[in-house]
This record gives sequence, C-alpha cells and structure tokens, in this order.
Amino acid sequence: VQLVESGGGSVQPGQSLNLSCTASGFTFSVADMRWFRQAPGKEREVVAQILPRGGVTHYKPSVRGRFTISRNNSKKMVYLQMNDLQFEDSGVYYCSSFTWGNPPTVFWGQGTQVTVSA
Repeated sequence: VQLVESGGGSVQPGQSLNLSCTASGFTFSVADMRWFRQAPGKEREVVAQILPRGGVTHYKPSVRGRFTISRNNSKKMVYLQMNDLQFEDSGVYYCSSFTWGNPPTVFWGQGTQVTVSA
C-alpha cells in the first residue's frame, strides 16, 4: 500500500498550491479520502474529506471556500487545491484513506510540507 503526496512548497500569503496524492495497493474507489495537516507543536487535524464517488465533500471551517478537494478514481488520485493561503495553513499535509469495515482500514502518506511566509 502506498499513498504518495506531492505539490507542497513555500508560498506567500494569498498564493495557491495544488497538492496531489497517488494511491496504490488498495481499492481506492471505495475509500473515503482525507487531507490532514499538522503544524509544529499541534495535533494533526483533518482539513478536507471526499467520499468514494466524489459527490460529497467536507471541510474544516477555516478552509471552506479556499480549499477544494477532488478525486479521480480511474487514476487513483486525490487532490487538494488550496487558494488564498494564509500563515496558519502552514504545516505538513498528509493524504489518508479510510475504508469502512470491521475494523476499518486506514492508510497514510508520508506528508508534504506547505510553508506560507511573507
């Protein structure tokens, strides 16, 4: 199983980044996909979620309207378009899959750094 994130970098406030996550080794099309972030000294938090068919999304309130999560099941990829980035958006962004079951199955990527600085 692999989740590989890419697209992180250093930007100024107000700029944009588009993160990508490529999945392999599990049934991507039935998995909820989530983007988490973790800032230094803080707990990891979910910022966006997309259900398997892509029609339902959820966002952390502070990013709603600025971030857009999407997925391509045929390519086994999930994306996070981040616009109007702010200082507080800095952190390591992780792609994660959640597949319902007994027990549920969760996989994590290695993370990609996003730094917003003046």
